[in-house]
Amino acid sequence: MKNALKNSSPAPFYEGIQYFGDTWPDYVQYAGTAAIKQGHHAISDPSDQAAAYQTLLMADALRYLTLQVCGSKGSGHPGGFASSADAYAALVMLGHTNIITEVGHHAPGFYSAMFLDGSLEAMDIFTVTDMMERFREQHGLLGHLSGAIPGLLAPAGPLGQGQHFAMAGALLHPDTLFPFTLGDGGMGEPYILSAMMHFNTAYPATTNFLPTLVWNGYSQEHHSMVSRMTNEEMTAYWTGHGFKNVVLIDAKDFDDADQDGAYVDSSRFSFKQRIAFSQAVLEGVDRAAQLALGGTLTCFIIKQLKGAGVHAAGSKSHNLYPTDTLDSEHISSALKRRAISAESWELVRENFIRAGGGRAVDTVVTEHERPLPALGDLPFTEFDKSKKAVPSTAMGALVGAVGKADPSYVVTNADGNEASAMKNINDALKIRHPTPDPLYNQEPDGQVYEPLNEDACAGLAGGLALFGSRAIWLSYESFAINGWPVIQTVGQAMAELRRTTPSVVTMFTAGALEQGRNGWTHQRPEIENYFAAMMRNGNAYPLFPCDANAIQVAYDYATNSSNKVMTIIASKSPLPIRMTLNEAHHAMKTGAATIYESESGDKGTVVFAVTGDMIFLPVFEAKNQLEAQGYKVRIVAVVNPRQLYRESDVLWSTVTGGENNFMPDDAFNALFDGDLLLAVSGGPSAPLEPVLLRTRAAKRDVICWKRGETTATPSEIMDFNGITAETMCERAAMLIG
Repeated sequence: MKNALKNSSPAPFYEGIQYFGDTWPDYVQYAGTAAIKQGHHAISDPSDQAAAYQTLLMADALRYLTLQVCGSKGSGHPGGFASSADAYAALVMLGHTNIITEVGHHAPGFYSAMFLDGSLEAMDIFTVTDMMERFREQHGLLGHLSGAIPGLLAPAGPLGQGQHFAMAGALLHPDTLFPFTLGDGGMGEPYILSAMMHFNTAYPATTNFLPTLVWNGYSQEHHSMVSRMTNEEMTAYWTGHGFKNVVLIDAKDFDDADQDGAYVDSSRFSFKQRIAFSQAVLEGVDRAAQLALGGTLTCFIIKQLKGAGVHAAGSKSHNLYPTDTLDSEHISSALKRRAISAESWELVRENFIRAGGGRAVDTVVTEHERPLPALGDLPFTEFDKSKKAVPSTAMGALVGAVGKADPSYVVTNADGNEASAMKNINDALKIRHPTPDPLYNQEPDGQVYEPLNEDACAGLAGGLALFGSRAIWLSYESFAINGWPVIQTVGQAMAELRRTTPSVVTMFTAGALEQGRNGWTHQRPEIENYFAAMMRNGNAYPLFPCDANAIQVAYDYATNSSNKVMTIIASKSPLPIRMTLNEAHHAMKTGAATIYESESGDKGTVVFAVTGDMIFLPVFEAKNQLEAQGYKVRIVAVVNPRQLYRESDVLWSTVTGGENNFMPDDAFNALFDGDLLLAVSGGPSAPLEPVLLRTRAAKRDVICWKRGETTATPSEIMDFNGITAETMCERAAMLIG
């Protein structure tokens, strides 16, 4: 064992490796040439011992690099990936490189793979030294996965999301396998398997995603909750969720080191048994992959101790602390155990670069923009200002038109489109269900996906958008919080991408003011504060169309945008028309527009800045009373509040496709100057923050949602919250009377 020497420029990619090891036994026989031949995408025979030998070499290279990179910062998570390294290497050697992970803590292992295949050269990481310098640093390799890292398909951080990206990829690319690694700690998130079960029921022919369970007995800080299961019980758990084949490789079956417990470390086996285990994993992964690609829902499980082959075992291997440096004895000794020779590093890289047809940055599906069918002009309906119309129904007609023009378009909804006055979507696109039934608009090839789980709805819609397809998630505002973390993750990923992809579009109906008799369970608009906070990201746009014309414009605006999070909030009740289509187009582009202004008034000017649609009913009542008292009133519909921020308030310049088209001061002041500004919302006040920040009005106040209660009518719930014409008039009299 010897310290690595820094080579003269240009340095080899392995410059910076702290230790090199001796050549393995029988190296010339089994590693004299790369198992993936020149011009090939994968090994030719998974039963070939040379292939197993080189798969094990790749796994140890991944373990070594993962640990050294984490040790260079005394930070990061090596243990979980270490127990998956054999399966990851097998997938690569078999040419399946569109690999996703459920586990953000596996990031350093995935970065090691992208380094070894050369993908990280796209971000000027050429050597191990470069990689260590950029690990867990700004503009480098962040602590948890991002889809912006060259060669990686999707983000990973919050548990319970990886399967959505894999299923979205499988749906869009039916001839490609999308494995995703899943930790047994994260499998405690119960909707992971139920989401896959529902997806398989709806899309039975789409089986080309491969859950790869890393069953290592531990989660982040303790034993995993499934650690006591037997192999038979774990198999039954997966078959009970619709998986027809479960391929389970248990390291315990190969142990010749007399290790205690159900979970063992394969790196402690004799060299002969290490090769045997590698062979079994390689053949098992190949069998599982062929089944999945052949139309059979399949999972692969690798069972071995967490931390296999690194500095510690179990949860103690999970993450490093500042004292866990490269100089620490337990880190350096682990690196020495896993060290391989310089020629072995060269061989590993050669296999990596050939696997899957080339570097991941050049070959995985998300590194290329997906062509989209043209939509043409959407069939807008112009509603007259003298009429009433249902906003959600007006939008539904356009959703149907987009789905007809784009066969890959998917609409997701957990609580039913019909309940949100959007039956026209189901009429046009049909609910995807194995049981045909015209009464319920059910067809096996429908484009409306309806799992009773908001996470599954948000996950598939968000995953499809991230992978390059149009989609929309429809929900009740009150339930959206159950799926929003996926959209937040996708939105952040879109902000960082090096390519263009359709925005993730959502629309939430049945807001607080409409759901009186259902009570507070259906009156939870506080999520709008979440949307509002995300506006400062630079690519998040909550939209508040004020009527059935404006919602059509909002949907068109969102659907034809890219790399953004577009969230539409609207009602399902018949409401007055406040804007023409042309007026709505202008308001959506600029952020807001005046929808009413008094001709005169000698007591002062009251300006209403309003987000919502139904909330305009009490605002216009207040307008009548204030005018009768001698006030001049201006009512401004704030339809796109992100445009009303100051340029410096938003990180627009840091995101892909960032836009700085904020409303200029003169236009803003023309809308909101007055003696009193009343910011009014049927939901919380946060979406109106940009108005409150910029207004020059000396006196201002907020009238908004407080909390829910069971009521018979919208007016009663507004009264309960103090969102009434009387309250508005009293505030005006108090502040400027």
